[in-house]
Amino acid sequence: MKLASDVEFHEDIRLLIYRPRGLIDEPAIKKVVSVLEDLEAKLQEPFNRFSDTLAADEVELNFKYVIQVSLCRRLAYAGHPPVKSAILATDSTMIHYARLHALLTQGSPINVRIFKDREEAAKWLGVPIGLLAAKI
Repeated sequence: MKLASDVEFHEDIRLLIYRPRGLIDEPAIKKVVSVLEDLEAKLQEPFNRFSDTLAADEVELNFKYVIQVSLCRRLAYAGHPPVKSAILATDSTMIHYARLHALLTQGSPINVRIFKDREEAAKWLGVPIGLLAAKI
């Protein structure tokens, strides 16, 4: 499967890494959710997720869209094995939307946590910090 330039998948450790740059908007979210759903369908096995939002310059989302995506992901992934989704964010708007996503997926197999520190995210995911290092 051909992945977008801002998405990596490490099959050996079952980790999807998403590193958006520039603008995070509805088309960007639709693109990464589509990749996520394709991988879930193809692999039929759980994998964790890491979203590094630090290279994003701007966030153009709204509550309605974040709620819609979060609830759709919750429903689409219902009945599957648990996964971890770590979101690295320092921008207050991004943190706000990430917290909303975490709240709306609470109680589902998707366990979302927001981190300001890459090392803490790596520990929680159980992966080497070098793997999560920012790409220049």
